[in-house]
Amino acid sequence: MLKGKVAIVTGSTSGIGLGIARSLASVGADLMLNGFGEPDAIEAARESVRAAGADRVEHDAADLARPEQVRGLVERTVGELGRVDVLVNNAGIQHTAPVESFPPERWDAVIAINLSSVFHAIAAALPVMRANGWGRIINVASTHGLVGSVHKSAYVAAKHGVLGLTKVVALETATTPITCNAICPGWVLTPMVERQIADLAVRDRLDPQRAAERLLAEKQPSLQFATPEQIGTLAVFLVSEAAAQIRGAALPVDGGWLAQ
Repeated sequence: MLKGKVAIVTGSTSGIGLGIARSLASVGADLMLNGFGEPDAIEAARESVRAAGADRVEHDAADLARPEQVRGLVERTVGELGRVDVLVNNAGIQHTAPVESFPPERWDAVIAINLSSVFHAIAAALPVMRANGWGRIINVASTHGLVGSVHKSAYVAAKHGVLGLTKVVALETATTPITCNAICPGWVLTPMVERQIADLAVRDRLDPQRAAERLLAEKQPSLQFATPEQIGTLAVFLVSEAAAQIRGAALPVDGGWLAQ
């Protein structure tokens, strides 16, 4: 389905992003990966994406907190892989604290990576997609783009902003073959969520398994984590012709979180 097309997936050296990259590779896309990590880990991620079906897999270590590097990521992709057809804005960070004690520098970092980088990447990629006459933009938001939780002011604000930006881009591209949608995962067992489980375990003196169960029980009625592969499969659907008239949507993958 994506043979001859090129996808950028930010934050794709592990977790949800790597799951999405593999899924896009499985339908023929070439990939530009992005993210930090040890060289061996990055090379292992590249090899796993090649093994999933991509002919070409590159990596760019752009710091998404820096607008010029976000835009440079798009420019480098065009320069090395020839085009950009699919943009998946997945990278994200988290910090938890009450509003009155939330460190301003952490607020700025969360907003920069979780929201501003999405804007800069879209702004850089859209002209390329318009010139090619086709494109798919997928923003990985969160259930927290639709509801709030205590101590997550920056993350919730950023993810709500991503959904607003998604709607605006969808409207601005509504008469074109370019779509923009958001995926809103609930709890997915990623390195970021594993850190939250570890913090909960330490705080409440629980073993990790019990901490994971408590985390799920608070929010996710299925009592199961979603998987990166499930998110990746949804991304493949959103790039397909079947999804051509899904525009500006926020699609939850949350085990019933929002049904409550």
